[in-house]
Amino acid sequence: MGKSENPDSAVGVDRQADVTEHGGERSPVTLSDAAVLLRPWSSSDASFMAEASRDPAIERYNGPAPASVADAIAVIERIERSWRTFEVEGDPTGAAFVIVDAAAGEPVGMCGIDHWSSTDVAQFGYWLAGGARGRGLATRAATLVTGWLFELGAARVFLTIQSENAASAAVARRAGFTYEGTLRAYGVWQGQRKDVDVFAVLPDEWPLERNV
Repeated sequence: MGKSENPDSAVGVDRQADVTEHGGERSPVTLSDAAVLLRPWSSSDASFMAEASRDPAIERYNGPAPASVADAIAVIERIERSWRTFEVEGDPTGAAFVIVDAAAGEPVGMCGIDHWSSTDVAQFGYWLAGGARGRGLATRAATLVTGWLFELGAARVFLTIQSENAASAAVARRAGFTYEGTLRAYGVWQGQRKDVDVFAVLPDEWPLERNV
């Protein structure tokens, strides 16, 4: 996850279609503000996913990248199945958004739901392509997704971040998350055991309007 800066101005949040139904089918979930649009992945995004995921900074913290466009399509198909499960069961586990630069209309990253527990605790993660870092886009995406998860009824939203990933931790703090502690030797990345920091936020700590 790359370094992200905090823009100066506050923005409104436009959450579209996540609870709207047309002809018995739930419309695709999209989340947006003045700077980013979050939408579900489609097969047309496979080339972007394959190329962006090979960034060493992304591989370092997110695991092996899709080796080809075909592999990226397979990942996207799994994401699409998770969205279908959400539509039927209301469980967003495995669903993921493309982070789109609203001004350019180009995909710049990913924000996905890792897990929604039986006790309504949600975990998600994010990454940005190299050229999109430093403009606050990850902070905005994390803020939009957190608000959406609370709208779905999450009792707690949390992030787990490798302790050495200072840029991602900075995004979490700017998005309103509180550092809760370090789980020593908790995760394994590329064959090496790593410490993991936990960041979380609760519904009563989350105002309707945020300065991001």
